Amino acid sequence: MMRRTRVAFALLLAAQTAHSVEEYVAKLYDVFPPARFVSSLFSDDLRAGFVVGNVLLIAVGVWCWAIPIGRSWPSAVAISWFWAALEIVNGTVHSILAVARLAYFPGVLTAPLLIASGAWLSMSLIARTGDRASAT
Repeated sequence: MMRRTRVAFALLLAAQTAHSVEEYVAKLYDVFPPARFVSSLFSDDLRAGFVVGNVLLIAVGVWCWAIPIGRSWPSAVAISWFWAALEIVNGTVHSILAVARLAYFPGVLTAPLLIASGAWLSMSLIARTGDRASAT
């Protein structure tokens, strides 16, 4: 993988980490049924379950960055596209929910970071494809 793609992926993980902290502080697990459900899979204490779920999410992201992407596995491009789409959708959904409420919704402050970092990762993947095509 190209260096700019690895950097873009790392920034996407930083954005997700900031987003997870915002969601935790704003108690997303108390106001959003899907977050409540996922949190309950890890603990009867929704707050603790939310932390565990988000730590696992970030840990998987770091593993993806360090191993498949860092070592340029054949699956690295697909993994990167998955994360880019995931974060763009995540940020968009938080934004839509805030607009629908006409009020703050947990995660909306960092949603633009998710969208921007997902878009930047997407652009670096597209540029990578263009770079490879022009090299042949």
